[in-house]
Amino acid sequence: MLFHSTIRKELWRSFGATLVVLVTIMMTMMLIRTLGLAAKGSVNPSEVFQVMTYTVLGYMPTVLSMCLFIAIIASLSRMYRDSEMAIWFSSGRSLTNFVRPLFRFAWPILLLIALFSLIGWPWSNSQTINLRSRFEKRSDIERVAPGEFRESAGRMRVFFIDKDAPDSSTASNVFISSIERNLRIITSARSGRMEDMDGSRFLLLNNGRRIEQPLTPTPGGTGIKVSEFQTYGARSGNDPDNADDTTPMQARSTLTLLREPTAINRGELAWRLGMVFAAANLVLLALTLSSVNPRVTRSGNLLFGLFAFVLYYNMLNLGQNWVGSGRLGAGAFSLALHGGVLLLGLLWLAKRHYNWSRPRLRGRHRERIEPAANP
Repeated sequence: MLFHSTIRKELWRSFGATLVVLVTIMMTMMLIRTLGLAAKGSVNPSEVFQVMTYTVLGYMPTVLSMCLFIAIIASLSRMYRDSEMAIWFSSGRSLTNFVRPLFRFAWPILLLIALFSLIGWPWSNSQTINLRSRFEKRSDIERVAPGEFRESAGRMRVFFIDKDAPDSSTASNVFISSIERNLRIITSARSGRMEDMDGSRFLLLNNGRRIEQPLTPTPGGTGIKVSEFQTYGARSGNDPDNADDTTPMQARSTLTLLREPTAINRGELAWRLGMVFAAANLVLLALTLSSVNPRVTRSGNLLFGLFAFVLYYNMLNLGQNWVGSGRLGAGAFSLALHGGVLLLGLLWLAKRHYNWSRPRLRGRHRERIEPAANP
């Protein structure tokens, strides 16, 4: 039909333009953020693009929902301003007739939002966490650049090496300064290498000297202890395979959340499903918010719509914390928030469809009073 095809073409054009703008802004912000993490040493500089891509994919449900919401408001507001809506209304169309073409346009986007929320969000978070944890689990020698003083993984030691071996786990002319058990320990060795023994990672030094000095001088002596060694081993950094296996809830799959219905998992699951429910409710809210006076600009209507969007998603995040802390059930929260927004949207749509208005009590009061005032 002409009515449905015209509405959908207008919405697709607006949605595409909005998506390009928002994705560009999102990628720029994530690039700046990821470069900052790389400068702090939290992200491998060679993996900046990967981390940025995974982060942008994780935020795609919110971006798609915002694009869908803005596209509907912008398109219908333009039609109100250009009197196209008046033409449709005069031809027998009502505001409720727009619900069907809007959802026919929105259902592929809602499907993408569901896929990104239930599958893409945990996958992108797990990939980002794996990249960062792999970078953090590097050995101490891998962290050190030749000719530079660097801190170890636990920031309890300072390393200086002259790395001339092709293997990244070996080095020569190693210097280590650390503080352990109220002692300042300075160790130097001609060579060193990393080895995994008994599930732990050790730094093995060869042909060196170890100096121990108390931080608090002892009375009657210097308290300095000097020892030479042929081979000396010290536990270094994190264990290669015994890292913390606790997976953050953002990186847990949806099936895992369903199989382990803890309070935190229920909160995360309510948030993921809530993204889909919120996107569907926003389609209905956008239809009611797009009605504007053709004689005025549409910027105020769009700003109010963005305020409603931000409020809705802040309530969604707040509800996730409430469910995760056990203060509220997932079903009760979803019914209260999404059911309440749906009921509000339906009532608002009915008000505009039937043109409900407040009774003019002030005018009736004047009609009763004015005859009595005349003699």
